[in-house]
Amino acid sequence: MCECDNIMYGALKLIQPNEAGGLRVNVDTILLAHFTKPQREEKILEIGCAHGAVSLILAKRGFNVTGIDIQSHLIEMAKENARINGLTAEFRTADIRDYKSIAMPQSCDRIVVNPPYCEEGQSRISPKSALAAAKHGSMVTLEEIIVAAHYILKNRGRLNIIMKSDRLGELFALLDRYKTPPKILRAVYPSCDVNSSVVLVEAMRAGKHGLSVLPPLFIRDENGNETKELKKAYVIEEGK
Repeated sequence: MCECDNIMYGALKLIQPNEAGGLRVNVDTILLAHFTKPQREEKILEIGCAHGAVSLILAKRGFNVTGIDIQSHLIEMAKENARINGLTAEFRTADIRDYKSIAMPQSCDRIVVNPPYCEEGQSRISPKSALAAAKHGSMVTLEEIIVAAHYILKNRGRLNIIMKSDRLGELFALLDRYKTPPKILRAVYPSCDVNSSVVLVEAMRAGKHGLSVLPPLFIRDENGNETKELKKAYVIEEGK
């Protein structure tokens, strides 16, 4: 079963899976799209696009995006979402572990990915296969994603990724191993009195070492209200 919802203050209408069909749009989806700042002519690939939310937010902003996902029913949903929103974006069913058949080496300017936050053996796996793939890495590991990104990205091409804060060390180690060092970091906090929950990272293939740490992003203020910074992420500004 699917549902059709308005997101981004009504700027997009998306068909989304129900709970058993895969992940739905959440704040991490919105923050990843907002954090991604392409240049006008960039060729962008989203890995694990699901029903197309991040790709279509970027397409709405005027960028050239291709989304891939291993789950064909989600790709069909993404294609329908592009149609009902009148947006041009390509969606294909593909397994990123077969990256050499997906794209030529050094053929993309930017890759965007919200990978599974846990991997097999790190947490209790959902019995629902779609959720297990999205949340628990039952079909791909973080290292496999980084390997594929290094192959597909052009030199000085960018990788935008969101990850659980407690896996930041692992992420940085993999990026360094595969010569795609992190360049920009922003930590996201549910509120001002708790630890960071996720981090947003931009890395550069064949880039030099040197990391810019942006100010923290708080989801809610001391009164429990959504912050102005969070609300800004829900506004689609074309060309940005």
